[in-house]
Amino acid sequence: MKFELGRCLLLERLAEAHMTIGQLTEALHYKHERINDFIENKRMMPLKTAISIADTIGCSVNNLYELVAIEPPPRVE
Repeated sequence: MKFELGRCLLLERLAEAHMTIGQLTEALHYKHERINDFIENKRMMPLKTAISIADTIGCSVNNLYELVAIEPPPRVE
C-alpha cells in the first residue's frame, strides 16, 4: 500500500514534549517562520529537517505527519 503525507502533527508533538515553537527554533537554530510553515502545511519538511526535529522533541519521524493511505486504481484486464 502507498501513502502520502497528510496534515503536519508537529504542534501536537511539541505539546506532548512540553516544548514551545520558540524552544524548538532555538534548539535547532531555525527561523520561527520556517517552523510555522511546516505546522500550517505551507511547506513539507525535508527528511533531514524532520529527523532533526524528531530527535530534538523525542518522537519518531513517522509521527510528524498524518499518513494517508492511497488506494491503488482498479486493475483493468
